[in-house]
Amino acid sequence: MQTLHASSPDEYAAALREHPRLLVDYYKDDCPGCRMLDMSLQKFAADPGAEGLALLKVKLEIVGEDFFRGLGLRQTPTLALFRDGAEAARLPGFQNPTQIAGAVARHL
Repeated sequence: MQTLHASSPDEYAAALREHPRLLVDYYKDDCPGCRMLDMSLQKFAADPGAEGLALLKVKLEIVGEDFFRGLGLRQTPTLALFRDGAEAARLPGFQNPTQIAGAVARHL
């Protein structure tokens, strides 16, 4: 699983265009659930379902709160699954590796 980072709305939009199967991790630094989710994502990366999938990390402190609110995000962490640039599913809160793998299998 390839990991990318978006530091602007333009980089975010480019990643959506360039990666047909994209898992987006919306997070912030002072969020314990975000750190736990990061560990789940690292474990999920070894899962066969992660093959060919790109992970885009979008940090609140960098892209800004207005950007997050504009996407309708209400909490961190939140994962979103995108297929061909369209959001297929949104998973708010902590997700374990099995939950992530199941969502990817269902939606991507």
